[in-house]
Amino acid sequence: MHKETLKILKESNIRLNKRKGQNYLVDSNILDKIIEYSEISSDDVVLEIGAGIGTLTIPLANRAKKVIAVEQDSQISAVLKKRLEDLEILNVHLLTADATTIDFPEFNKVVSNLPYKISSPITFKLLKYDFEYAVLMYQLEFAQRMVAKPGDSNYSRLSLMLHFCAYIELLFEVSKHCFFPEPKISSAVIKLIPNKRVDVDELFIKTSRALFQHKRKKVRNALLDSFHEIVAVDKKEAKEIVSKLDPQLLNERVIKLDPEDVLTISDELKLLLENKLIRRIKNEKKSL
Repeated sequence: MHKETLKILKESNIRLNKRKGQNYLVDSNILDKIIEYSEISSDDVVLEIGAGIGTLTIPLANRAKKVIAVEQDSQISAVLKKRLEDLEILNVHLLTADATTIDFPEFNKVVSNLPYKISSPITFKLLKYDFEYAVLMYQLEFAQRMVAKPGDSNYSRLSLMLHFCAYIELLFEVSKHCFFPEPKISSAVIKLIPNKRVDVDELFIKTSRALFQHKRKKVRNALLDSFHEIVAVDKKEAKEIVSKLDPQLLNERVIKLDPEDVLTISDELKLLLENKLIRRIKNEKKSL
């Protein structure tokens, strides 16, 4: 598999760009594991993002009803197109496009070795679609943040946001030696099952951003330090608003907050800010 990849790249005069996340899987055992965990059947329409020269595309096409393969690099996409034609594979819909900007055709499963630089935006974009599950490869650190729990060193805003919209399982780690060119860090394959438990609003997103900029601090201090992320008020007003939140939560370290705790803080802030706005409007009317 390694030799075949190098041969294709050399014949096509392609030099892979690490900065674009062009690190190709060259370990057949890892490829087989990804295919096995994906459980693709002849009824499935599979979305693959970052198709490359078809290392994953071709075995997926041999099992699925259809594969929607997205590859941004036009030169590499042309190589994949020719490989598919030479192998007479007719059930691949190849899109030469930026996966972060296009609308995806209908699909029911996702299997991808994702370009690492788009890990976060593409994950949240996928979660806007209706599908059964995804088997995805990420940088190891990113995958660990996805599954981290309160108190873990990797617990982050990513962990928090994903808690409310998906079940995630880290399936296995992948050594950096399984890629060409070899990246600096290892990778991991996860299984993601969409499960929208809560419709988080813009204030929740802003609140979580404010908190996790200072995840080692207590909630009170984290909010005061980054209250500008939530709403533009002066320090005195911010202190007044924060002081009215649940005192038990205010004294907790951000890194130890359950996702539901952050939701509670966001809901309390929403009510306080709405009441403050109502009072301000009433005072303005009185002064007229």
